[in-house]
Amino acid sequence: MSMAVGGGGSLKNDINMTPLIDVLLVLLIIFMVITPLTPKGLDALVPQPPPPGMQAPDDNIRTVVIVLNRDGTMQINQDPVEEANLGTRLTDIFKTRAERVVFVKGDPDLEFQRIARAIDIAKGAGLDKIGLMTAKVEAGQ
Repeated sequence: MSMAVGGGGSLKNDINMTPLIDVLLVLLIIFMVITPLTPKGLDALVPQPPPPGMQAPDDNIRTVVIVLNRDGTMQINQDPVEEANLGTRLTDIFKTRAERVVFVKGDPDLEFQRIARAIDIAKGAGLDKIGLMTAKVEAGQ
């Protein structure tokens, strides 16, 4: 291999690749560091059933469940509530509680739009965590 040394007086048209590779490696490291920090999706929160043969703890009295029925009615822990009053009712319930968790249970034949609207109202009422209840979770499976 030979190397051009001085003289000649002509200009070289070669691109210097070293700075481009340095920039590429820096960008690669930046993306490798940022990737684990990006959110992957929604965190699901479901109530955990008690182990088999054990009694359910008394915390279930404190559990708040919004039930959406097929006929369009809503309930908060078996108490009927109108959709227009849902936000104020949730605000009143969680006024004195430190743990702001609510579960939403919808009828399987219900459109998700209604469930999403209830979740949006609950989020607007200042609730931190909103979970979804399914039939299997409710049955303890």
